[in-house]
Amino acid sequence: MDHFKQISTFVEVAARGSLSAAARAEGIAPAMIGRRLDALEERLGVKLLQRSTRKIALTDEGLSFLEDCQRILAELEDAESAVSERSAKASGHLLISAPAGFGRQHVAPLIPSFLAQHRDVSVTLNLNDRVVDLIGEGVDVAIRIAALSDSSLIGVKLADNKRVVVAAPSYLRRRGVPRSLDDLAGHNCLAISSEGSQRGWTFRQNGKNVTLKVGGNMVCNDGAVLHEWALAGEGLAWRSMWEVGSAIESGALVTVLDEFAAPGNDIYAVFAQRRHLPLRIRVFVDFLRHAYARPEYWRR
Repeated sequence: MDHFKQISTFVEVAARGSLSAAARAEGIAPAMIGRRLDALEERLGVKLLQRSTRKIALTDEGLSFLEDCQRILAELEDAESAVSERSAKASGHLLISAPAGFGRQHVAPLIPSFLAQHRDVSVTLNLNDRVVDLIGEGVDVAIRIAALSDSSLIGVKLADNKRVVVAAPSYLRRRGVPRSLDDLAGHNCLAISSEGSQRGWTFRQNGKNVTLKVGGNMVCNDGAVLHEWALAGEGLAWRSMWEVGSAIESGALVTVLDEFAAPGNDIYAVFAQRRHLPLRIRVFVDFLRHAYARPEYWRR
């Protein structure tokens, strides 16, 4: 029990940004919070927080430990809620935010099935590619495809994801298959633009991530358009597996430079950290997680 209290206190301090704020939330003295953190760091043998009178900062070890602790506490809360609310029904309105492309393909088509199972829930789905302010905009759950950096939010991993370089077989027959990153200079690369500037392509080379600016005669700010151009044999595209997986499965697209693939940005459901998460949020996150866990889902 002491170990669990230390961990929950650590997560609370990281979320609230200070020992005094965490102490007020628990109704105890800040000194007690400090003693729990000291005991946790001594037990683990690592420094988790850099503390001063005014603020705290997570160490690298603390950041890594925090993500695991948040996941464990969320799973524990889910388990407790599943037992206590097994007979309860999810109800109320659910405001969901998702990236436009992913939301169109992998969130919107699942909403009818979710609502068929939970008839007392209604949904608003907002699709956009900006990072929304969950609390400020009243969003219940956001789908994000990125490493999570905001310690005040809870993230539940829904699925793995990686980016690959793809091209149609017709393009590769015409222009050849790139074997190295240097070969990209001789290819028509279909790049995506954001606010007028081209996004680079990220690879793993010699143990490090490298981001390259690529060249080509077709640029667009919509990833779905790049996908269609690649299918038409216009060039190479650097796309997420959630978007091109079925085209690869069918042979319409072929991956290249796989040995240089960088670690992927996985797919998360993110929500504001709350002690008592509404059942409608929990069942929706579980619904997505179970849908994406089926291998046949990504081969549709």
